[in-house]
Amino acid sequence: MAALQKRGRHSGVVVLFILLGTLWEAGARTIRYSVPEELDKGSFVGNIANDLGLETRELAERGVRIVSRGRTQLFALNPRSGSLVTADRIDREELCAQTAPCLVSFNILIEDKLNLYPVEVEIVDINDNTPRFFREELEVKILENAVPSSRFPLMEVYDLDVGMNSLQGFKLSGNSHFSVDVRSEANRRKYPELVLERALDREGEAIYHLVLTAMDGGDPIRSGTAQILVIVLDANDNAPVFTQPVYRVNVPENLPVGTPVLSVNATDQDEGVHAEITYSFLRVTEKISKIFCLNVSTGEISTSANLDYEDSSFYELDVEARDRPGLLDRAKVLITILDVNDNVPEVVVTSGSRSVAESTPPGTVIALFQVYDRDSGLNGLVTCSISRSLPFELEKSVDNYYQLLTNTVLDREQVSLYNITVTATDKGIPPLSTETLIYLNVEDINDNPPAFPQSSYSVY
Repeated sequence: MAALQKRGRHSGVVVLFILLGTLWEAGARTIRYSVPEELDKGSFVGNIANDLGLETRELAERGVRIVSRGRTQLFALNPRSGSLVTADRIDREELCAQTAPCLVSFNILIEDKLNLYPVEVEIVDINDNTPRFFREELEVKILENAVPSSRFPLMEVYDLDVGMNSLQGFKLSGNSHFSVDVRSEANRRKYPELVLERALDREGEAIYHLVLTAMDGGDPIRSGTAQILVIVLDANDNAPVFTQPVYRVNVPENLPVGTPVLSVNATDQDEGVHAEITYSFLRVTEKISKIFCLNVSTGEISTSANLDYEDSSFYELDVEARDRPGLLDRAKVLITILDVNDNVPEVVVTSGSRSVAESTPPGTVIALFQVYDRDSGLNGLVTCSISRSLPFELEKSVDNYYQLLTNTVLDREQVSLYNITVTATDKGIPPLSTETLIYLNVEDINDNPPAFPQSSYSVY
């Protein structure tokens, strides 16, 4: 990188570190804590002063603060006790949903040295949620000629807790014709199924009233119930069958609203009204129902709102095909959203100085800033640069942080003000970029003696 060379006669240089800073300590260890969810605001998390090797008073004296971005601050520093405390009540389920462990990461900045220390806090689940059925009542229609061991899907159950506090099992009210079994999928979801134990006789008994109970493994155990109405039907020989159990499709996030995504298809070998099939979504959330719509007659799924990869990159839909008498089949639709380079990189200056002495030695930290891009993959990979004609350089730190340093001795008599343009560019196609200006005044020091324009004068 080109540098301005300072020439002149002077003796003695006053070194002034405006930031009193040092470079990032490479390999700084991560400070880890764990805390249960739902604690009151101000609850103790850990002795951060002790773990940083500081006295309590030094937290304020050295400008120790939390640096994080992109979410509400969940933790705070208590300068009187030197502790890390909760900034508000934390709900693990709202923060991490079903992800375990639930980890919150941020950095501690020691302002006077510009040192960053990564901190990781695990939010531990408590059993504060009861298993709940998506529907409290369900009607199940079963042909009277159904063979024993036949299985019938029931409504899905959700429990926002994780681990042993999540859903563990089911219990069905006592009867001799039915039992309940659980089908687990690779994503650990549990789906209850009604199992026929004995042959049915519609003429003998046409309706069964059952109670299904879902239980978690917490202490104490929490449970939820649903009413199941079993209606025994006269024989309809064939149920609808989807052409495939799982449908998969990839779509870009900039897909126009109203564009078809894919079509599901089920066939029924019966004739007449027994072969008339209608399609419907099963167990969809309010959010998904606003994004996708399903044609009940054709099975075509299309978008009803804009997609956003950064909001959600994957959707799992359950679709049901049902004929007139009520026989049904179910299939899954897995929709993967592909990222499009639609977010411009952002540059956030965390700390810096507006002025620096011209005697500042090379390698002095002038500013600390972070670059961020909401896109993923190459679209979210950001590089930073400044003009090579300036006496400065960029050095990568941690967590997408950069340090702006001097790379030569400055000379106010040549340049007294620098307008430093930091350009952040992502690797997308086409690439997107943004520019941030950093203004820096060069302060004068007494490094030039008075000088006559000429060495001698003659007067007559």
